[in-house]
Amino acid sequence: MTITSNGKKIEISGEISVSKLLEEAKVDMPEYVSVQVNDEMILRANFDATIIKEGAVVEFLYYMGGGGC
Repeated sequence: MTITSNGKKIEISGEISVSKLLEEAKVDMPEYVSVQVNDEMILRANFDATIIKEGAVVEFLYYMGGGGC
């Protein structure tokens, strides 16, 4: 099936959980990533239970803190 991940179309084999997608996509520092599926933020506690389906739009987001001036 085809999904969009961070703006790129990718092929994956069947429905997959967010946790498994993080592994298969070899996401850097997965413990620090936030995940949005179809414009909905997914709680880390729900990564295993949230299934990515055909046509989903998935974004891996890193929040970076910055210093002051």
